[in-house]
Amino acid sequence: MRWILAVCLSAALSACSLAPHYARPTTGTAPPAYQELAGWKTAQPADAQNRGAWWEIFNDEQLDALEGRVTHSNQDIKAALARLQQARAQTQIVRSNLLPTITLDPRATRERQSLNSATYSASRPRYQNDFVLDADVSYELDVFGRIRNSVTSARANEQASAADLATLDLSIHAELAADYFTLRSEDTQQELLDQTARDYTGALELTQNLYDGGAAALSDLDQAKAQLQSALTQSSDMRLRRAQTEHAIAVLLGESASTFHLDPRPLKLDEVPPPIDLGLPSALLERRPDIAAAERRVAAANAQIGVARAAYFPIFSLSGTAGFESSQASNWISAPSLLWAVGPSAVLTVFDAGRHRAQSAQAHAAYDEQVASYRGTVLTAYQDVEDNIAALRQLQEESVSEAAAVAATSGALEQAQYRYKAGIVTYLEVVAAENASLAARLSAADIQVRRMVASVQLVKALGGGWGR
Repeated sequence: MRWILAVCLSAALSACSLAPHYARPTTGTAPPAYQELAGWKTAQPADAQNRGAWWEIFNDEQLDALEGRVTHSNQDIKAALARLQQARAQTQIVRSNLLPTITLDPRATRERQSLNSATYSASRPRYQNDFVLDADVSYELDVFGRIRNSVTSARANEQASAADLATLDLSIHAELAADYFTLRSEDTQQELLDQTARDYTGALELTQNLYDGGAAALSDLDQAKAQLQSALTQSSDMRLRRAQTEHAIAVLLGESASTFHLDPRPLKLDEVPPPIDLGLPSALLERRPDIAAAERRVAAANAQIGVARAAYFPIFSLSGTAGFESSQASNWISAPSLLWAVGPSAVLTVFDAGRHRAQSAQAHAAYDEQVASYRGTVLTAYQDVEDNIAALRQLQEESVSEAAAVAATSGALEQAQYRYKAGIVTYLEVVAAENASLAARLSAADIQVRRMVASVQLVKALGGGWGR
């Protein structure tokens, strides 16, 4: 009856937990809408929702094929997956402390007693056998919730690791898409520079003929040569940039840069980012996995406060031993050879020179750190969305004005070429017009790829997915 009462008391005490009641930290009043785009609003957290193959909105089969390979081949993602598996194993390790530990200890010994031993007796045999088979059981009564709070903390850290994996997966996919559009833009600029070099070659031939006929000055010929060489230099530099971008894509795909290759595929001038649907679920912002990871780490730190507080109180344990012991193997496993022992124990630290107090202060400071990190992550998330919405809007306006600049400089170049052939102006005016036209076309290509990359970054900022 006493044992039953003791077990019931232990069960009642085990419901005690010294961890503070956990509530998700506040982040201030959420803005009713994004400043850079009317019609958006915040929503309830939904970070566990499926994000889908968001890159399909760009309707690019080659991009779809590359994105489909990255999840299973990227080495950083594999490393993050291994970290998640470690976190899961750690949770299981901590959870095992909730159950008793049972060990089996079979042993057989033969010993000779020393004649000079203080316990020697002539009536006892000098040679003895000892056969033992026992099982030890140890169990810590989780009276103050130390183990349960450790499990809660480990589980929260495991969930944070899962969110870290999702964050990395989203980032790698976004980086691949950005690099892919950058590569295609470099193909566009390469094509433009190569065509420009051919045009400059033709202009040099014309100037050479005019110079040979006495209709052009030597300075015109030198300027034509310098202009061609400058274009060739730019073309070579663009090939270098394209090669480096291709190598970066190879690493993202987990392939060797020495063997990976993508054929040139210029970005079409009329290719623009998919339109932003003003009816997109505003929950996309709250679905960001990095926010989920930060919040889970707050929960883990909160549970660790309970672990630190429990150190002030005794640790109650229940241990027992049962088995058989005999001096002869013939009656080893028999009722007379049975042995057992059972009993509780308690350990209380009386003096530790302030160690427990310091550990408790450390746990509270770690919680404050994670709360600040969580709030900072949320603020950064809003900034990311605002930045990329603003970028898309401003770059769209820039693309319109730059298109007008391309048309204007092309017209000015055509007029300068006519005037030069007619002998009205020097070749310096043609050079200036050609440089202005090339700069405008390169700028238009740059704005175009920045729009594509900004759309990718906006998807990433929203947590992945466009209404999927």
